[in-house]
Amino acid sequence: MAKQNVAEQFVDILVRAGVERLYGVVGDSLNPVVDAVRRNPAIDWVHVRHEETAAFAAGAEAQITGKLAACAGSCGPGNLHLINGLYDAHRSMAPVLALASQIPSGEIGLGYFQETHPDRLFGECSHYSELISSPQQMPRVLQTAIQHAVGRSGVGVVALPGDVAARPAPDRTVETALITSRPGVRPGDREIDELVAMIDDARKVTLFCGSGTAGAHAEVMEFAEKIKSPVGHALRGKEWIQYDNPFDVGMSGLLGYGAAYEATHECDLLILLGTDFPYNAFLPDDVTIVQVDVRPEHLGRRSRLDLAVWGDVKETLRCLIPRVRPKGNRRFLDAMLKKHAEALEGVVSAYTRKVDRHVPIHPEYVASVLDELADDDAVFTVDTGMCNVWAARYISPNGSRRVIGSFSHGSMANALPMAIGAQFTDRDRQVISMSGDGGFSMLMGDFLTLVQHDLPVKVVLFDNSALGMVELEMLVAGLPSYGTTNKNPDFAAVARACGAYGVRVEKPKQLAGALRDAFAHKGPALVDVVTDPNALSIPPKISADMVTGFALSASKIVLDGGVGRMLQMARSNLRNVPRP
Repeated sequence: MAKQNVAEQFVDILVRAGVERLYGVVGDSLNPVVDAVRRNPAIDWVHVRHEETAAFAAGAEAQITGKLAACAGSCGPGNLHLINGLYDAHRSMAPVLALASQIPSGEIGLGYFQETHPDRLFGECSHYSELISSPQQMPRVLQTAIQHAVGRSGVGVVALPGDVAARPAPDRTVETALITSRPGVRPGDREIDELVAMIDDARKVTLFCGSGTAGAHAEVMEFAEKIKSPVGHALRGKEWIQYDNPFDVGMSGLLGYGAAYEATHECDLLILLGTDFPYNAFLPDDVTIVQVDVRPEHLGRRSRLDLAVWGDVKETLRCLIPRVRPKGNRRFLDAMLKKHAEALEGVVSAYTRKVDRHVPIHPEYVASVLDELADDDAVFTVDTGMCNVWAARYISPNGSRRVIGSFSHGSMANALPMAIGAQFTDRDRQVISMSGDGGFSMLMGDFLTLVQHDLPVKVVLFDNSALGMVELEMLVAGLPSYGTTNKNPDFAAVARACGAYGVRVEKPKQLAGALRDAFAHKGPALVDVVTDPNALSIPPKISADMVTGFALSASKIVLDGGVGRMLQMARSNLRNVPRP
């Protein structure tokens, strides 16, 4: 039997770690690894058109499955293209292994063609980034990178010169057991004791939830019921906590709605559960604040804390629920539920007037119809910008749907590449890319990836021929919009030219039928919806000094936007409020 080379050993370790595919673009320094993938039936090479797409796709796969995913780039420019998607994966706490192949090992440091130093360049967007300079290093360095990625929920990077990858691997060494999942983390007894006392002493408690509440929906609901607490959420907490939630008061932040802002400011005790909510201007500075997070480096970096609790949300709540005293007074909770329903009633009226006849089409209407027609277990990938607003306010989570986007890194062009990674995890699951025309056109070449791999992703394009969020930022800063308009083609015709299904929608009455037809199509499809460029959105609570680029401006055309089916839930929750 021929002896393994380093590339084959590399691929074998990836397979042992549960990696099923490697996203990337081939190149000479990658050839030994790509050939090893070709000959290994347990892993596939996914050819994309841009390495940035490869990294976004791997990050999305990791978020959907919770398992390690992988991407690769050839030396120099090839692996440099990975960096934006890796930043996003790292900030989203998605376990991703990135292979950055390198120039010939004997030329490193001598200004060789395409020379960069990926082990240095990727240091800021990874937990581990290391160069393999000899075959003897490879198994341990790769295993270490994998364990950093999985154990710390982020990116691990391995730089591997092509000539080293082609060399014979050392004689089989002892195979280190690889970690493939993370353990639960329970807080210390002292923190639990202190938090129990604080909750028992408080009259009005509010829970504000982030993505760290994933898998803890039942515990959050049980805890909120026991202490009669309203429950708000950040954008990344929406999919985990908003559904089946009789305590829901909406979302705070730049895309916020409802009464979450009031609930966090009018309480005695605010408990931040698994959130690294970045906008400290939306957090109170005159109430008692406790933060619970599994990442200790997140504790206290957004606001002053009265107590920092290091632990998983689920494990922490399991410790708290049996020990806190039940609260019998619902007045604060009921008042916030009422405010929430009233707030939603007000903003819904902004978009319901003749919306089904408005041309150009209101993007809120598109999102609302999309929410109604999409599958109950659909995956929505969302472009940064105004698509974030429409997804945050209209896409209804239910415990089975997923909504992912570049919510922490804030990159443009993320939705289509993320849809690729999401669809590869399950070809039978509906995956919908909510794309803006700016983001879509930035990485439009990878629409061809859908066609090449026959991925049945449905791209719903909010086509307002503008960079809408940037226009809003200029507008509220008192600046005229400049450099924000796009001269777009008929994207549906482009989709058809690529070999996919494409349809253009210019009138509201065409929308539902076009979406149904696209969803019924067995392959990739694009619905190009021409939307109103004047439909912009502002947060429900904001002042000029809160955050650069956002301020109230009564003289500008700004549409608050509705909130779709969330109003139904708010009305339902309000019916549970006892009447005097």
